[in-house]
Amino acid sequence: MPEARGSAEAASSARPLVVPDLQLDDLPDGVVVVAGDGSITDLNQAAERLLGRPRTELVGTPLRRALPLQDTSGRRWWDVLRDTARRPSGVTEDGHAERLLLLPGGTELLVTARFHRDDSGRLLRAVLALRTPDERRRAETDTTSLIATVAHELRSPLTSVKQFTASLLRRWDRFTDEQKRLMLSTVQADADRVSRLVGDLLDVARVDAGRLTVHRRPMDLAALVREHVDRLRMAGYDDERFVLTVAPELPELWADPDRMAQVVTNLVDNAVRHGAGTVEVTVAAVDGWVVLTVDDGGEGVPDENRPYVFSKFWHGGARSGTGLGLYVTRGLVEAHGGDVDVDTAPAGGARFTVRLPAGEPAPAA
Repeated sequence: MPEARGSAEAASSARPLVVPDLQLDDLPDGVVVVAGDGSITDLNQAAERLLGRPRTELVGTPLRRALPLQDTSGRRWWDVLRDTARRPSGVTEDGHAERLLLLPGGTELLVTARFHRDDSGRLLRAVLALRTPDERRRAETDTTSLIATVAHELRSPLTSVKQFTASLLRRWDRFTDEQKRLMLSTVQADADRVSRLVGDLLDVARVDAGRLTVHRRPMDLAALVREHVDRLRMAGYDDERFVLTVAPELPELWADPDRMAQVVTNLVDNAVRHGAGTVEVTVAAVDGWVVLTVDDGGEGVPDENRPYVFSKFWHGGARSGTGLGLYVTRGLVEAHGGDVDVDTAPAGGARFTVRLPAGEPAPAA
């Protein structure tokens, strides 16, 4: 009888989930149910709010009169659906996915339709889902905001590069070697800034698409941290601003050096820009993990904001930057099989902790 039990379990799992006592009014989106003759048979409270008319007025009313929808080209939507020869892409005999349609007066609705037919193709019932495009508008606003922020972040270093190179080309002989070195160093720093921003944008796309790859090999994380801190000191930050502590006899770490350089740069630069006081960087080993900790003495991250710190576009305090650095950092760390979190540093600022698995990774299956 095992086969019979297995068949019964398979059949049970294939049946649709039924939620007892679920009512149309329990659904967050507007729902309109239409009979085969085109009259409305039921709708929920969300649909009443969207249409601005009560259920008692709409039930029994022909759908064409109750919802005289048009598409964005000005065509009556129910006529469009009947015109099988010129039916829009994505519209089938079974319905259509979410589409932006208009009510008289310009009210916008996102409408999804499901048509139920008999074997001869006669319409038995239609179910429409309605919602406002507010969430889509917010997503578009976020995209527009990102484009504006990225444009600003790119314009500043590119303007600096253009000005310094123009000055050098026009007045090369008038500058001393020290002045030339300073100007070229500034150009290089600004070019690096642009390169990092473009890299962050590309990595965001890879993280979103699940295509972020790492090329692991043995590497010295402590040496990478030292190099970055030395670069910051050479850029003009006080030596006393940084404290680096490295535990003796660290276990071997297999990681992508270029990707880990991004992680270190994002976390340390974040502590320098948004924190205050001393930036303490620690590399240690804990229970089979290599642990990188970056502390600052700033205001820290409030408890209620910590779940959002590694989200895309998140900004803490004064709005600055693109809000992508920590999102990319989390994606890079997780691609190595590690994790990153934020807590409170002993000095009261933010503490970012990265844990990476020590030792050679198991070969891929």
